[in-house]
Amino acid sequence: MRPVQRVLDAATNRALEAARVLEDVARFLLDDGEIAGGFKRVRHEVVAAVDGASHAARIGARDVEQDVGVSIEGARESVRRGIADVVRANGSRLGEALRTLEEMLKTTGDDAWSRLESVRYRSYSLTGQLLERLRPATARQWGVCLVLTESICVRPWQEVVDGALEGGVACIQLREKGWTSVALLERCESLLARAAKHGATIIINDRIDVAIAAGAHGVHLGRDDLPLRAARKIAGGSLIIGATVHDLSEADAAVAAGADYCGVGAMFETAVKPERKPAGPAWIRTFVERHPQTPHLAIGGITAERAAELRAAGCRGIAVSSALCRAADPKSVARELTALFPCPSE
Repeated sequence: MRPVQRVLDAATNRALEAARVLEDVARFLLDDGEIAGGFKRVRHEVVAAVDGASHAARIGARDVEQDVGVSIEGARESVRRGIADVVRANGSRLGEALRTLEEMLKTTGDDAWSRLESVRYRSYSLTGQLLERLRPATARQWGVCLVLTESICVRPWQEVVDGALEGGVACIQLREKGWTSVALLERCESLLARAAKHGATIIINDRIDVAIAAGAHGVHLGRDDLPLRAARKIAGGSLIIGATVHDLSEADAAVAAGADYCGVGAMFETAVKPERKPAGPAWIRTFVERHPQTPHLAIGGITAERAAELRAAGCRGIAVSSALCRAADPKSVARELTALFPCPSE
């Protein structure tokens, strides 16, 4: 029975490790006590089913030095494209380990295998729930979007992001011109992890390749970026795709091409794009009247003081950069802005 005990030992360890990873994602990234508790119960039930009288034999059969599988690593084992990828990988590992435990316990005459069958089906359901919580956001009318550029932040970018999220910001667009692909990928993955518990959307400026690789929710395209129809061929329905529009003809073209939302600007003079002549609040009023069902974000020089003027013009969402990045207290500014432009769920 020693070989069987070795299999039981290895499969038990795999199941417990995978369940712990999934529990921690639910607990620390999503603050979801129900799902976290579900995976915790899975761990406890695995231990109860497998250890029993066979605990000493299982541990005694452990022989890591002679395990031929220690050095075997799958091609994708070192690749995780975001938190959802982590959940998928560990959900699969958990299910496979539980199935191995069931089959091996059948050979020992231990009826604990039937209890583990139930645990396995429950683990599939829990993993599905976790992926549902992490699934890419669909296009919606966000209230406030932070356009993040680290170089203009007066506080560490992490504090700006956390303050914005805690203040109710529903979307973050990463705008880092000139950064390498590697740097953008790493920053995007960090943003996804920070935003997960708040249910916020992460959009990458310009780079559809980085957005897909990182598992971001969407990409925002400007006039000189990849055409929207071409971007849709690459991304299919996996990404939210937004477009910047400066006049009615651009807006009509973007909506016709399938833009999920439009960045409408520039509202006011902005240090980010000083060459852009502001169109003023009248432009957002015109956009809303022409395309009332298309989510939008007014952009360009928007401050807390100017936000009220946009709200009066019929604007439902704004994108701000300096107002939050250069704020001494990003959380307070975010709360002020989201009071005027609340999240859709509020």
